[in-house]
This record gives sequence, C-alpha cells and structure tokens, in this order.
Amino acid sequence: MALNLKGGIALKQYRNSILKELVRKSIHMCSSFIPFFLGIAYVPVIVILCALLIFYCVSELLRLKGVELPVVAKITAVAARKRDENKFVLGPVTLVIGIIMSALLWNLPAASIGIYALAFGDGLASLCGKLFGRIYIPFTHGKTAAGSLTCFFAVFISSFCVCRNAAVSFFLSLSAMIIEVNPMADLDNVFIPVVIGALAQFFQGCI
Repeated sequence: MALNLKGGIALKQYRNSILKELVRKSIHMCSSFIPFFLGIAYVPVIVILCALLIFYCVSELLRLKGVELPVVAKITAVAARKRDENKFVLGPVTLVIGIIMSALLWNLPAASIGIYALAFGDGLASLCGKLFGRIYIPFTHGKTAAGSLTCFFAVFISSFCVCRNAAVSFFLSLSAMIIEVNPMADLDNVFIPVVIGALAQFFQGCI
C-alpha cells in the first residue's frame, strides 16, 4: 500500500514536471516566429518586445507582493520550476533579452539563426531530455545525452534552413550544444542566441 502510494505520488510529480516543461518550452518555441516579424517590421517588433519585458517584470514584482495579474500570473505559476517557487521567475526575462540582443547586434539572417537555436535547440533539448533522457552527462546538473543530441540536430536543421551550408551548420550546432550542456540556469537564454548569432554572422563574412 505504502509503495503504491509513493509510486502514485512520484508519477504525479513526473507528470506535473512534464506539463511545466511543455508550457515553458512551448513559449520558447513560439519565439521562432520573431525573425519573421522582424523582417516585416523591425523597429515595432523590438519596441513590443521591450514593452512585454517591462510588463512581465511589473507583473512578477506584483505577484511577489500578492497581487496577481490575470493570465500572466497563471501562466507563470504553471510554467515555474521548483527552484523558482516563491521567487522572481527569471526565464522569460532572459529569453526576451537574448532575442532583443541578438536582433540588435546581428544582421537578420544571423539573428534568425541565433533565435532559432534558442527556440528549437534549447527548447527541445530540455523537453526531450526529460522524456527520453537515461544517460546523464557528468558535472552538468542533470543534463542528458538525449537532450544534448536533440539540441545538436535541432540547431543543425534550423541553421541549415537559413544559411544552406552544412559545414557552418555543423559548427553552429556543435557550439549550441556545448553552451546548452553547461549548467547556466536561465542564462543560456541569453548566451545561445547571442553567441550563435555572432558565429553565424562571422561565417557569413567568410563564406
């Protein structure tokens, strides 16, 4: 009876963690639409992203004071990891900052590759790692081989769709995988699009 109860609790916790990861990574993957909108209206999109960032920060500060804004607070509560409980949830902030920095620093094709690396590489890596990860990589705080390989192939495919160069895509995907496997908490949301975007722009000048 006790074993069944423990097993039921563990299963419920696992399902809850998968649900949270699905919500979080769905937000990640929605950022893949940003390059399309940047190509249509660059300045308005940057302004909207900045406004959303400010709005979210205000919402989080109010939530910590017990004042919850509808929808935003609910999504945050559903998507928050255990480490974020009763804290300012930093993930969406670093996500938007990474996208804005990549868009401001690099040309559109390079920024697109960086944003796609964040959306698909980092987004799918964590989800697939939780669902299929069995082999854990030492000294990475729980990162899995399945997650890292998913990151590699997701970045390779998305970057190749933009640059049409297999060698460059291979190097970019390898670089993204190395960044993703490092235990940087939410800071990989900044490092992945900015660094991969920088490398993509560098290789554009070399091709």
